[in-house]
Amino acid sequence: MKLPCRLSLAKMMTAGVVIGTTISALSFRNALTNEPGAKINQPNIVVILADDMGYGDIRAYNPESQIPTPNLDKLAVGGLRFTDAHSGSSVCTPTRYGLITGRYSFRSSLKKGVLGGYSPPLIENDRFTIADLLNNAGYHTGIVGKWHLGLSFAIDSVITSTNSPADSTFDWPNGNGINVEKPLLNSPNELGFDYSYIISASLDMPPYVYFDDKKPTEQGIIKLEGSKYPRGVFWREGKASPNFNIHGTLDHFSKKATEFISKSARSEKPFFLYLPLTGPHTPWLPSQRFKGKSKAGIYGDFVAHTDAVVGEVMHTLDSLGITDNTLIIFTSDNGADWKPGDKKLFPAHQANYIFRGQKSDIWEGGHRVPFLASWPGNIKPGRQTSNTICLTDLLATFATITHQKIPASAAQDSFDFSTVLTNNAPVNPTRQSIIHHSINGMFALRKGKWKYIEGKGSGGWSEDNSPTADLQAQLYDLETDPTESKNVIKSFPDIARNLDSELQKQKKSGYTRLGSNK
Repeated sequence: MKLPCRLSLAKMMTAGVVIGTTISALSFRNALTNEPGAKINQPNIVVILADDMGYGDIRAYNPESQIPTPNLDKLAVGGLRFTDAHSGSSVCTPTRYGLITGRYSFRSSLKKGVLGGYSPPLIENDRFTIADLLNNAGYHTGIVGKWHLGLSFAIDSVITSTNSPADSTFDWPNGNGINVEKPLLNSPNELGFDYSYIISASLDMPPYVYFDDKKPTEQGIIKLEGSKYPRGVFWREGKASPNFNIHGTLDHFSKKATEFISKSARSEKPFFLYLPLTGPHTPWLPSQRFKGKSKAGIYGDFVAHTDAVVGEVMHTLDSLGITDNTLIIFTSDNGADWKPGDKKLFPAHQANYIFRGQKSDIWEGGHRVPFLASWPGNIKPGRQTSNTICLTDLLATFATITHQKIPASAAQDSFDFSTVLTNNAPVNPTRQSIIHHSINGMFALRKGKWKYIEGKGSGGWSEDNSPTADLQAQLYDLETDPTESKNVIKSFPDIARNLDSELQKQKKSGYTRLGSNK
């Protein structure tokens, strides 16, 4: 029996829902409490997802960073820093799909690229989400920020289009016939979020409209002209609300996030805030007070601005006296968009640290991301771990923290790393392997020190100018070669064959988490 994902916990208990094996109402209640009748002090959970922030942008990761990041550095000092964390993909949409569902996005209808601002929903209505999990655990759940997983808009006229929910990077609906002045027909509110305040996609994509619990915050539509500025200060022309201020979006989301926290803190229920920021993705629009703060141009200034937004969230938690009972996660959806031209202009700044490639690529620079966790009293401050994790793992980890069961038909690629958070001693690896995926749909499998890439080149925007660029596949020993400078596939053909075989099995199976199914 397939789990009806939008059922409340009470309804699930009443119905005796089957999730892999039958879970009775009593066992479900016991999963939420230490003993019958007891009340668990569930932590508040805040997940902050930066947009295109590189591993090397943060000084806690890269002491030579040319960007001041005092708030993220403070978060690192007060918590746990992961050095081998990975986004589910090297671009926006698929990573967000994986974070929300605990499932690799290549298993969805999106096989490459990202969605556009008018694309239909990528997450199926019956797909169990991280918000469902926490809603069932008694949380007040909210999202503030960039969604980029597709929405159902009101339609004014028949749209003739070949687009499917699998819109690729170069095949987006253009908004013709779509009415953005009417409430959304499908939004994060249908996926377990009690509160939703979003824009549909990246800040360089129309429509430029805020949706507050499905309703546009303004009536009337104007045409926002596209930008004609240099590198980084880019957005497309399109529909916009009359008072939409593209320069103030990051601060606007900061304000709405702190309002959500303040309001939620007055409730007896714990809260979950998913805060996918619009920075430092293009357009790079640091406010005046951050201009010139870095030595990495306006990109660096925008990273500093993004750091300040994280600081606002931390300050709000402190001022409300709830920091000690709040788990804060900060990470990024992929590597930095730091092209060769940027490196020439600012040679002292390594946005993606020592790692090869950038956003979009299958190489480490595309998907190895900063990942910081703070939870006073539970996470010992100032720690570092090399445990390999993926952003898909948040769902399983939160399930353990909140004493929840995961349906067998959900979170197929999510692994619990809660013991890494709370144990000071070394623990067993969270994962035996991890699949990486690029903007063009290229795959890689990482297992221990070995990384096998199923194809040649970057799978993204970067060029491969190495001596082995013509080889049909790639194999790297990340233990001795973290920069992926030596393709050793000719020296270790058996290892490459074994990893390729395992990759094919994992792709076809529909799941990697034991106990889950398609």
